[in-house]
Amino acid sequence: MMWMCVTVFLLWMRSGRCTDKANTSDLIEYTAADFYEKLHSGKMMFIYFEHQVSPTISLFLVELEKSAEALQDYGVLVGKVNCNKELVYTYCAEEQLLHTAFLFRGGKEFLSFDLDTIFDVNSIVSEVLFAILRDEIKYVHTDADLLTMEKAARGKKDIVLGYVCSLGTQEHRSIMETAYVYGSKYQFILITGGPVLKHLGVNESSPSSRVWFLHCRVHSGFMTPMTSERCPLTRMRKPLSTLSLHSFLQLMEAPLVTEVYDDPSSVQPPQFPYQQTPQVFLFSHPATEHLDLDTATTLAWRLRGLALLLLVHRQSPAVKTLDEYNAAYRLPEESLEVKYLTLNSLDEVLVLFADQEKDEEEEEEDDEEDNEGVDDDEEDSHFGKLDDEIAAAVFENRGTLSDMDSVTQLTSDNFHSAVAQSGLTVVLFYLKWDAVSMAFLSSFIEVAERLADSEVNEVQMSVVDCSEWTDLCAAQPGSALPFQPITAFPSVLLLHPQHPAQHFRGMLGSESLHRFIMISRVASPVRLSTLEEAQSFLLEVPHPELAGYQLDRVVGLFEAQTQTAAFTEAAKSLRGEALTGLLTDELAEKCLS
Repeated sequence: MMWMCVTVFLLWMRSGRCTDKANTSDLIEYTAADFYEKLHSGKMMFIYFEHQVSPTISLFLVELEKSAEALQDYGVLVGKVNCNKELVYTYCAEEQLLHTAFLFRGGKEFLSFDLDTIFDVNSIVSEVLFAILRDEIKYVHTDADLLTMEKAARGKKDIVLGYVCSLGTQEHRSIMETAYVYGSKYQFILITGGPVLKHLGVNESSPSSRVWFLHCRVHSGFMTPMTSERCPLTRMRKPLSTLSLHSFLQLMEAPLVTEVYDDPSSVQPPQFPYQQTPQVFLFSHPATEHLDLDTATTLAWRLRGLALLLLVHRQSPAVKTLDEYNAAYRLPEESLEVKYLTLNSLDEVLVLFADQEKDEEEEEEDDEEDNEGVDDDEEDSHFGKLDDEIAAAVFENRGTLSDMDSVTQLTSDNFHSAVAQSGLTVVLFYLKWDAVSMAFLSSFIEVAERLADSEVNEVQMSVVDCSEWTDLCAAQPGSALPFQPITAFPSVLLLHPQHPAQHFRGMLGSESLHRFIMISRVASPVRLSTLEEAQSFLLEVPHPELAGYQLDRVVGLFEAQTQTAAFTEAAKSLRGEALTGLLTDELAEKCLS
């Protein structure tokens, strides 16, 4: 139950608590009596003593309000004292303190902060947590400093080493939030520059924050003995955020090598919390078993953080893979599909995942660009990335018109009535002369038939031929259609009565579409009323048809039902892509206590 609460706690902090809208009720204006009462009770407080309000101070107070709810999660009361109404000795008597805020701990002043260093909610939260954890979080400047820390941690704790370009940023906050949760388990080290970056292979002028995991604790299982005086390290490759760092730490706890006696096609995909991690399979022969294990361990260290490595024992009768293959891999976005390889060296596996990592980085860069509208280059890029299922169908089914009996053909005349009669309508917009449209139409019909065979009756599979019903696809003014004009083909929309349309953005294949539809049938978010329901939500498959699919799950924790609006809207936008759950009131407090 502990891992579940840690997971939902982090998700809750990022998704539900840290919103852009300030909750003014959380910024308490203390009287002098209230301030002294809280101070003498030993509570931790972050207080600003207001003398006069300038534009700069006004902006700070807005950010202070935003930080109140976030810092409350860490036991810090946030508020202000209006010195024009109340007199707190020293702090209200000296106007030079106008640009200073104070952290109180154990009944006395713990630390002061110049407002120039706490200019927004991220800087406030990160600096306050940094102050609270300053005895736990170490700082290194040189490689010698880091080596000393590694020697001290060896055999005791692994190290999480974070580099941020400057303090007070969102990345700094993410490291502090994670250190607050995991500080007793790992040794956290923070660096902002210095010669140590050269040892880590980082250009000090690089604007990119980074995290490394140093394996200094003695692990059980297949760990290569550490003969070097340095701890092996693994770099986190995803952009730094609280959730990505949490996922990275979970991945670092995964077994280095897992031995299996089943064929790769029969091995289950990685389960929570590793469900987004690729799997690499190497095959072992009885005559070379120890050598194969050493090889697998060596490769596993090089793939640490990129993929999970499994060693398949060929002597098992359950292994059916042809002897010509000595390796295989499975990518999370491709569900159960396993691809087999004949490798001449381990470097070929590393090249495979290095290329994948490069593609992901390029996609992230592309996402940051202005993508309003779809130009020809973007469409070519999109269609160039379609999977093998679509590429083969374009060639094999060109010129063939699919059987349309299993889908409803929508027109301008029947669209509104047909959508209103179904709780969930999935609509394919296509063009008859477009090869990709016609290929995907076959996959779409295949899914419709599969749903019918499974007696999934509440989903209506529908199509619109945009070459014939141009006014419908153009969503002309006055038509009251729940979607914007269709400009790319093929396009799939998910329609619920009285709700805006949701785009299907997955790969144009039957498996990806089927997964999207089946997940869409689940309420978003699912209301959870007991911890048992929450655990079941995180671990079990909600419908037999989803067995074998990778299922992303997000749980929000809120102390009050009134705080759930933003999370509920986010959950609706994730419908079909992830399962979302919601815990509120006493249940949320119980999980966090």
